[in-house]
Amino acid sequence: MAASGAPPLPATHLLFDMDGLLLDTERLYSVVFQEICDRYGKKYSWDVKSLVMGKKATEAAQIVIDVLQLPMSKEELVDESQMKLKELFPTAALMPGVEKLIHHLREHGVPLAVATSSSLLSFEMKTSRHKEFFSLFDHIVLGDDPEVKNGKPDPDIFLACAKRFSPPPPMEKCLVFEDAPNGVEAALAAGMQVVMVPDGNLQRHLTSKATVVLDSLQDFQPELFGLPPYV
Repeated sequence: MAASGAPPLPATHLLFDMDGLLLDTERLYSVVFQEICDRYGKKYSWDVKSLVMGKKATEAAQIVIDVLQLPMSKEELVDESQMKLKELFPTAALMPGVEKLIHHLREHGVPLAVATSSSLLSFEMKTSRHKEFFSLFDHIVLGDDPEVKNGKPDPDIFLACAKRFSPPPPMEKCLVFEDAPNGVEAALAAGMQVVMVPDGNLQRHLTSKATVVLDSLQDFQPELFGLPPYV
């Protein structure tokens, strides 16, 4: 467990990203985008992927097109990738340690929410096998929510998500869980602490701003942030 310079402070409200953090969907994106890039002899590498993780679909598509110089519009890339992904999304499994952690926090009455850049349609496909699990959260804020004007790394989604707790907590009492550099930036911009659980392929320098960095949610120690420990 690595950490940034500042020691962890007590947190009361927890906000979770979804793709690659709660659900194993990032690997599905990699498969589909590489399939499309293969047509043009391009590589959808982790250097490219790290730029788009956590962004809304149209923003992500434009970055991929610009960086890899793909001869297509962002609308075409979104349409084609979404068509392929909708076959795969319902197969998404929960990430290791996720169920144990969320059930533990729920049993102790810790306020929990999801803040995901996924649109409603995409969210419904990804979570179709996990409806009971996602019902454990107090609320869920999606990327196409009217209050989310700008996607990550802007803080909009985390600010909107925190405001919907009743009563809303101070931002510094919120702890965000993320796997993407854009998400970490968004959480910090919102004035929140952030636990990062990066994919092993992500370059280490992209994890340096997080409060704590873990290999897996299985390694999370709630007591570090003043939360009820596992017994």
